[in-house]
Amino acid sequence: MVSAVITAAGKNRRMIEDLKSRGIDINHKLLMDLNGKPVIIHTIENVLKSGVDECTVVLGHFSNEISAVLKEFNYKQVKVIENPDYNVELSQTLLNGVQNVKPSLCLCVAADQPTVTSKTLQRIKAKALQYENPENIVSILARKKYGYLESAEGLGMPFVCHTKLLLKYLLDHNDNLNPILRKMIADGVVFYGNPATNNLELLNINRYEDYLHVKDNF
Repeated sequence: MVSAVITAAGKNRRMIEDLKSRGIDINHKLLMDLNGKPVIIHTIENVLKSGVDECTVVLGHFSNEISAVLKEFNYKQVKVIENPDYNVELSQTLLNGVQNVKPSLCLCVAADQPTVTSKTLQRIKAKALQYENPENIVSILARKKYGYLESAEGLGMPFVCHTKLLLKYLLDHNDNLNPILRKMIADGVVFYGNPATNNLELLNINRYEDYLHVKDNF
């Protein structure tokens, strides 16, 4: 079984700053249009197409606006939850999601990653499923080097690992994700870097220029 957690709880701070500076109406980056659908919907559809048994989306800031859009599309496989405390770092958002899925391998994706294709997510998932000890591997989208990795520098979502690993390393941390990944690799957790299908998959939508680049090349 493979579960999925999509994190969608951030403050949207950098996008708001950019829109204000350009005199553009404020909008949440996850609700911006890409080919007729909001950013977050593309991410959800790619995750579902990759072949997961359940999918949980974790909301926080702007939960009312995002949940309203999710209700319009009404994917039956998708469960929507909210962080008890909105003012937490990514690790706690991910933890909340992990605590609401079944014990299993877990595909972890940021909602602002609509360019990561289902094909790439399938490849990341397959490596974890094929490994001899699925409870001790993180199969992740590579940023620089491919194959078995000795460093987690610069790495983040998407990745697949077992919920047991996530619960062990996330419970006592309220931090960004990369320091936790570095701790995991220092403790001997196996990391495998999977190549992107194209460079666009390596871009998260944080600022308005990111959105424009994705929109032009999606």
